[in-house]
Amino acid sequence: MSITFNFDAYYSDLDETNHTNETLVVDPQTVPCQRIPLDPSAAVTLCVILIIIFLLAIPGNLIVALVIGSSRQVLTPSDVYLFHLTIADGLMALTLPFWAVAEINGWIFGDFLCKFLSLVIEANFYTSILFLACISIDRYLVIVRARESLRSRQRVHSRLLCTAVWALGWALALPALFNEASKPEPGWKMTCAENFDIGSAYLWRLVTRVFRHIFGFLLPLSVMMFCYCVTVTTLLHSRGFQKHRAMKVIIAVVIAFLLCWTPYHITMVVDTLLRAELIPFDCAQRRSVSLALDVTGRVALVHSCINPVLYAFVGEKFRGKLGLLFQRMLRQERMSGSKFSRSTSQSSDGGAVF
Repeated sequence: MSITFNFDAYYSDLDETNHTNETLVVDPQTVPCQRIPLDPSAAVTLCVILIIIFLLAIPGNLIVALVIGSSRQVLTPSDVYLFHLTIADGLMALTLPFWAVAEINGWIFGDFLCKFLSLVIEANFYTSILFLACISIDRYLVIVRARESLRSRQRVHSRLLCTAVWALGWALALPALFNEASKPEPGWKMTCAENFDIGSAYLWRLVTRVFRHIFGFLLPLSVMMFCYCVTVTTLLHSRGFQKHRAMKVIIAVVIAFLLCWTPYHITMVVDTLLRAELIPFDCAQRRSVSLALDVTGRVALVHSCINPVLYAFVGEKFRGKLGLLFQRMLRQERMSGSKFSRSTSQSSDGGAVF
């Protein structure tokens, strides 16, 4: 996920209204901000962060998907949402090595991969967060509404809802096709960044960011807060160790979501206000905001590593299924080993041709 900030878009023209026969007076408020390349140490740090996220997210989500996919029981709606969530987080993580290399060497993978990988990471950004909201809704129905009689119908609806989430996520990600590989300035490294060259760049950017804030943060957060607040209230009035342990997981889910995504969206709002000139002109501040967007964007990706821990490894039910899966794998390995030993012994008894 790479967003390059074209400060030239703020003030693209010099003020030519102050010409006289003697001198040219340039209004400093209309001079474009001079772009400064990212510090090499900062670039290496961001690269390392992306690699660590990749190394943690891929095996974690693969294990969760394997456990859910190999389950011999009928999957609940939460299981279905969690399975699709691991797919979304896994696909997002698969793009991270490309962005890690780009932090050091610039974008060397061409224009097609720039658009395609931007589309993949943007689509799975939306689907991942929307599936979190779906899980919160299902837990609300199970704990608060207790619709056990409707479980079979919910399973059908859960698959339809998953299809809708994927379709909505990819539709919202289509503006990522505006990303292209280019050099911000002569002598700079190639970047993969948005380039709205149709109509008003500011208007396009504003619309895409409004959609990102609403469907990628505010709407899922509102759903999660409502569902989990009611769920926690219900659990507080109930008895049982299992339910109170579930309450701790719910609180951890909300806290992790807020810690990972709130800084990024706040920084993006500040950047949008700067572009709209609703905040006083300050080149140093704008450079700081651009760096903050890079950092908070990478921190937000940590959520793809946390999801398997919060939704799976913390759960006792999942750990039990994981243990059964390992037992089956060990049993199959022993059976294949015993078959191999029997076949070799029979071969030696019957006389080898060598």
